[in-house]
Amino acid sequence: MKNLFLILTAVVLTVLSSCKKDEASFSDLTLDLTGLEDLGGNFVYEGWLVVDGTPITTGTFSVNSSGVLSKTKFPIDSDQLQKASDFVLTIEPANDSDPAPASTHLLSGSFSGNTAMVTTATVADFSNVSGKYILATPTNGPMSSENSGIWFLDLSTGAPTEGLKLPTLSSGWKYEGWVVINGTPVSTGTFTNTKATDEFDGYSGPMALGMVNGSDGFFPGEDFLKAAPTGLSFPTNIAGGKAVISVEPFPDNSAAPFTIKPLVGDIPADAVDHVNYEMSKNTTMPMGSVSR
Repeated sequence: MKNLFLILTAVVLTVLSSCKKDEASFSDLTLDLTGLEDLGGNFVYEGWLVVDGTPITTGTFSVNSSGVLSKTKFPIDSDQLQKASDFVLTIEPANDSDPAPASTHLLSGSFSGNTAMVTTATVADFSNVSGKYILATPTNGPMSSENSGIWFLDLSTGAPTEGLKLPTLSSGWKYEGWVVINGTPVSTGTFTNTKATDEFDGYSGPMALGMVNGSDGFFPGEDFLKAAPTGLSFPTNIAGGKAVISVEPFPDNSAAPFTIKPLVGDIPADAVDHVNYEMSKNTTMPMGSVSR
């Protein structure tokens, strides 16, 4: 009986020792991030550690309408956590069958000691962006509802040239133009080339977009002449609204502008057509720190 007691005691101690060892093998990765937005029900954020060049998931989380993360601490294998060189945050389908990271890398940063400062540098460097636009409606002919269209081009030389100075985006992202009309953001279309037409012309008139080409080629933009979204009517006057260039995940999670908006500009209330107006660089971007 005494021997049986000793054996049971040894087993219990072994189990307890094993549990303590397992507990000690995990440490918390803590996220302190700002500027993230609600991705809706079809997408989630997922963190990744880069360990010896290999991405290792830290888990997924969502963000509510106030930008609050559903989870900020993630238990990670202590050895892997200490070996990690970098942290990357991606946008993933909510029901994702692919164990690898998506191409939409939103935030990234390298560890210095136990902290990694993460920024949108993985998307592109937006430090030197600039933008110009004019109001015009070339797709319904000259001198007709000219304040009902926007084109991102520069007329300062007398001929249309490139109006947007934007960096090339990493894989998984596209630019999108917007005009806020009576409080409603309306897309002008997505694009990756500032010297080419964008991927949307659903509001434009019947005439060829060749009327907005110049020495640099064609340009992104849109005439708001037909098929207005609910609550708006076209043609309209976009003076007094706002012009925005956003960076959108691809595939896109929402019909609304994404949180990365490198260029914004108030359209003057007294704006006139075929006159250049400038956009301002927006320095408010998602960012934060990751600690181990």
